[in-house]
Order: sequence, then C-alpha cells, then structure tokens
Amino acid sequence: MIAFLRLAVFGAIGLSVVYLALWIYARSVRREELEKDWAADHPDGGDPDARDAYIEAGVRDYERGLRRRLILFVLLLPAAVVAAVLYLTNYQ
Repeated sequence: MIAFLRLAVFGAIGLSVVYLALWIYARSVRREELEKDWAADHPDGGDPDARDAYIEAGVRDYERGLRRRLILFVLLLPAAVVAAVLYLTNYQ
C-alpha cells in the first residue's frame, strides 16, 4: 500500500510538471502564431494597443478551445492506464 501511495504521489508530481511545461509551450506557440498573423496583416506595425488586444483575445480563445483541453489527457491518460493495469493484475 505504501508503494502504491508513493507511486501515486510522485506520478502526480511528475505528470503535473509535464502538463505545466506542455501548457506553457503550447500557449507560447499560439502567441507566436498570433504575432505572425498580426505582422502579416499589418506590415507597417499598426497600433501597439490594438496588437496587444488582438493577441490577448486570441490567447483567451485558445484557453477555451479544444486543444487546451486535450492537453489534460497528459494527466488523465497515464493515471487511467496505471489504474487499469493495477486492477487487472491484482483482481483478475
């Protein structure tokens, strides 16, 4: 039982670190795409306040999107697989 708790705690910590790193990376990639789109649409640079508002609105839309939710599988899928393996190994 102690080994299982140790696995659960260190697994949760490890997966949380991976999730945070992946979340930060995906968000920065989306921000870069929005900056490139703005630069392509406004070759003269445009208004800096409008640029910042455009990028923030795009990032906000990304936060509510499907891709952000799919990143949650980094946490859920390995935990579900480990739980299934433990169940099948011990109770079948």
